[in-house]
Amino acid sequence: MAIEDNPKSRETYGAELKRRREAAGLTQEELSRRVVMSRTHIAHIEAGRRRPDVEDARRLDRVMDSGGFFERFLPSLKEGKVAEHFAEALELERQAKVIREYAPKLVPGVLQTESYAREVLSSGFPSKTEAERDRLLGTRLARARILDDFHSPVFWALLDEAVLRRGAGCPKVMSEQLRHIADLGESRRIRVHVLPFSLGLHSLLEGFVSLMWFDDLPPVAYVEALKTGRVLEVLSVVRECQAVYDHALGDALSHRESLALIRTVAEEYEHAQQ
Repeated sequence: MAIEDNPKSRETYGAELKRRREAAGLTQEELSRRVVMSRTHIAHIEAGRRRPDVEDARRLDRVMDSGGFFERFLPSLKEGKVAEHFAEALELERQAKVIREYAPKLVPGVLQTESYAREVLSSGFPSKTEAERDRLLGTRLARARILDDFHSPVFWALLDEAVLRRGAGCPKVMSEQLRHIADLGESRRIRVHVLPFSLGLHSLLEGFVSLMWFDDLPPVAYVEALKTGRVLEVLSVVRECQAVYDHALGDALSHRESLALIRTVAEEYEHAQQ
């Protein structure tokens, strides 16, 4: 049974990893080589600042012959609230001081309105009961609270034009969603840049990426595909993701041009509703 994910439980988990590592006579560097994880990641786990994913925990168990301890007591969010592969990214999102996201098809979760999020969560497979959907909906809407503080995190959204054009529910849902994004942009709470269809191919077509920076931790990148996602921590890989993001950003519409396009598409949805 997983223990509740909170700072105290992560500290307990990290202290146990440190105890077992030292008992095995291993340094963090030696353990990192054996389990194929960065030494920095192990240091953060031991300090209670990060949590391993399931595969990391299984490698720790194999290398340290711990009888499944690290997988069995893996700190996790309450079952059903988020996908397992997103749990670590959600925790990091709450700590980040700067977030820059690229969305290829859907509005980023932090920016989703309730009606839009409900449509997205209702469209998946296998189908969810209303109770299951509502639990997920509550978690998704709670993510938007990181924008309550005007100054932190600094949030940039780089959107493929497909995000604006792909309907979710009725035209009213889409109009409200796009106006919500435009309002956040015009209030200077977020920056928005759109990669228009007229651009053709661009460097971020492969999928969703979220870049995060912190006050006291190294930057990370989170990438996601169908039923999978991973937090990337190796600095050279993170910098490569940042460079790809910057390259695509250079091809995007300006903030002002992007807001104008978003407003225009919102009006198109409103006309379609009439």
